[in-house]
Amino acid sequence: MGNDGGSIPTRRELVKEAARNPTIAEVKESQNEQQAYQWSTDPISRKPLAQPVMSDANGKLYNKDTILEYLVEGARKEEAERITRGAVKSLKDVVEVKFDVDEEGTAKTDHQVWKCPVTGDKLGPGSKAAYIVPCGHAFSGSALKEVLGEKCLTCDIEYASNDVIPILPVTETDVARLALRLKTLQEKGLSHSLKKASGGGKKRKKRDEGTAASEDAKVDAPSLSREAAPKPSTTANGKNDVDVTTSINNSSTASIAAKVMEEQERAKKRKLDSENVRSLFSTRDQTRPSGKSADFMTRGYSLPSAAKR
Repeated sequence: MGNDGGSIPTRRELVKEAARNPTIAEVKESQNEQQAYQWSTDPISRKPLAQPVMSDANGKLYNKDTILEYLVEGARKEEAERITRGAVKSLKDVVEVKFDVDEEGTAKTDHQVWKCPVTGDKLGPGSKAAYIVPCGHAFSGSALKEVLGEKCLTCDIEYASNDVIPILPVTETDVARLALRLKTLQEKGLSHSLKKASGGGKKRKKRDEGTAASEDAKVDAPSLSREAAPKPSTTANGKNDVDVTTSINNSSTASIAAKVMEEQERAKKRKLDSENVRSLFSTRDQTRPSGKSADFMTRGYSLPSAAKR
């Protein structure tokens, strides 16, 4: 900058183009590239998608072996949890999608190409494909519109309109509908595959009942009367001891406490029965006059009557 022939660049020279929002064409091109990748590649293992293919409640596609490795062996756990967003916790949370393979299209590419078994349309980027729960057969959007809410065109299984899952949804409407569907199923104790969710049923009901009972016990505890409390017992030393074992509800804990208290009583009795301890105390009846057996300091000495007054 000093006599070296250089120059300081201006902002106009550094910033050739001002920041701008992407155009609609650029957004669509980016979505198509992303869809092409998701339709052909497993997002967790980065391997080409090949049947058997699984799908979660959000319509994402995975290889079955990738899901099994994640659930059984914990392989790629962090990556799987990030991509699935915690939606896959067991095999009940995924459904096997049954595609019809396009043999001609597959021979021209390095991955499987799928088609609709009814219309023959290619199922891939840009197509509004969907599959049915629980059977998992995949169709094009135009084929499903004709038979929505009736029976599967391949296996004749009846299904509800809410159980048609769009594959790799793009629109906000489809994404919101899938999220609402999953929430509704969870409230009913069901998983994405319409099977009972893990931890549900009788176990969940029993756990809920136990929680409610414990909460009721906590509420009713302060209202117990003093008469219901364990009564103190007077020991040899004149002190009031409360029987702790009667206030313990757990039987195993109460038995352990009783053993500990018995051991303490035995130890106390052993100390009192010791000859060394007995030697510290006199065995003479303290209510009888001592006479000649009195202490030598006071033996033969009697206080005058005036001093007694």
